[in-house]
Amino acid sequence: METPPLPSTSSEQSHDKLWIILCHLSLILGVGFILPFIVFLVKRDESALVAAHAKEVLNFHISLLIYSICTFPFVFILIGIPMYIALGIMAFICAIIAAIKASEGGFYRYPITIRMIS
Repeated sequence: METPPLPSTSSEQSHDKLWIILCHLSLILGVGFILPFIVFLVKRDESALVAAHAKEVLNFHISLLIYSICTFPFVFILIGIPMYIALGIMAFICAIIAAIKASEGGFYRYPITIRMIS
């Protein structure tokens, strides 16, 4: 006879919340794509919530990379510099908003994100 799974303790939930917040702040912390990718690989079988947040962050970072590559040719006609600045400011603000929502137990869908990882 199988034993039912034990309910998660508040310690496990607080660790999950910490991983979620760190994923959202990874770009600001300087570990951009690497931290959410590792968290996703490690936690995808343990916590669906952590995996969902990590996937959202990964999709956002991949989208930022694509937008940065597409913006590069515009640097030569000087319009690309303000576009890069706007992209950076938007990424910073969205990461802060997502971390705040995650700390409150919510889920933030990043704007202009191409959702490739599902």
